[in-house]
Amino acid sequence: MAEISAKLVKELRDKTGAGMMDCKKALQESNGDMEAAIAWLRQKGLASAGKKAGRVTSEGLVDSYIHTGGRIGVLVEVNCETDFVARNEKFKALVQDIAKQIAACPNVEFVSIDDIPADYKEKERQIALGSDALQGKPPEVKEKIVAGKLEKTLKELCLLNQPFIRDQSKTVEELVKEKIAELGENIQVRRFQRFVLGEGIEKQETNLAQEVAAQTQAMAAAAPAPEPAPSPTEAESKGFAGSSSKSKKGSGKSRSTGKNKKGS
Repeated sequence: MAEISAKLVKELRDKTGAGMMDCKKALQESNGDMEAAIAWLRQKGLASAGKKAGRVTSEGLVDSYIHTGGRIGVLVEVNCETDFVARNEKFKALVQDIAKQIAACPNVEFVSIDDIPADYKEKERQIALGSDALQGKPPEVKEKIVAGKLEKTLKELCLLNQPFIRDQSKTVEELVKEKIAELGENIQVRRFQRFVLGEGIEKQETNLAQEVAAQTQAMAAAAPAPEPAPSPTEAESKGFAGSSSKSKKGSGKSRSTGKNKKGS
């Protein structure tokens, strides 16, 4: 593969208006051939997309996507130049695809690297500098490694740098540029919010065995206590009392009969 110089990339950008990274990729794909690179950009719809990037986008759509089961939801705002394009079915489909992309990317926090605050970038840079893998390496080598690692980390946080879920061969940024060329207007993903059911709520940790034991104890405490069985002494006393009562009733009958005989 031919070496792609910054001068060659700039020249292609001046001719096509495409982004720097798109121009570099086009030159790599065409092995440094300028005409082939221009043709590649046109096929991808990127040659004209760069020229539209500076236009004001004040129209568009706010759309939502709720993932199956209702546990993940997304709100996203995508802007275009006119209300006419905002009502276009292809634009609506693009917005819905972007919403689904966000739902599928739990680590994404920003639209692009430009949206990441400087202090956040510096924090990530310091984390990269503290890596044990850098111990004993020359300063210039460290900086190169850190720069590459930082770029990779920041891209993982950005929506536009993610591989498109429907076609992994291109990024979300490339998808948007294709739609810019197709619809003839500048399109910008402005902002988004991803919602996860229960996120941020502190959940109480429970032990299943302890929970079952506690429920069993509670049920036992609520149940009525059984009546105690009579002791042998109490049973014998009741039996003796019953026998005495029957004897008394029998003797009373005998005396009554005697009186009758005497009277007769």
